[in-house]
Amino acid sequence: MNNPHYLLRPVNPAFIALSFLLAFLFNMMPWGRLLWIPDLVALTLVFWNIHQPRKVGMGIAFVLGLLMDVHDARLLGEHAMAYTLLAYFAITIHRRVLWFPVFSQALHILPLLFLAHAVPVVIRLVMGASLPDWTIALAPVIETMLWPLATALLLAPQRRPQHVDKNRPI
Repeated sequence: MNNPHYLLRPVNPAFIALSFLLAFLFNMMPWGRLLWIPDLVALTLVFWNIHQPRKVGMGIAFVLGLLMDVHDARLLGEHAMAYTLLAYFAITIHRRVLWFPVFSQALHILPLLFLAHAVPVVIRLVMGASLPDWTIALAPVIETMLWPLATALLLAPQRRPQHVDKNRPI
């Protein structure tokens, strides 16, 4: 898959929207106060910012962040700022990250995901909240471990068949 001669089909914008919808629905599940649950919207956002930076940008990240703020009943703008910064830095490094194998890509993504979880915590600390439990640091690690699975699932519709079919023009 990381072979430079391996071509992918163009991504369908409806598939991008569906992946965000499914990630958002996962985040809407009633997990309670478990801080180690991965933020699949952030993971999906980083994936599409790295693989399709012209189709998924900071505007989409901001809107998704506002939706997450409304869902979590948090201060309006916590997730919006975190996702916008996440999208900015992911777009900034997207060319470099794509040169590495999937597991090395995950190591490049880890600091971005830590940043995405740190921004709301810092905003809440400034507003006077208490410091959260140490388990909040597990969420970016779990998201990083999910990166190879997310890459395999989200690139699956774009992969071309390996065998040549004479009846197929492409």
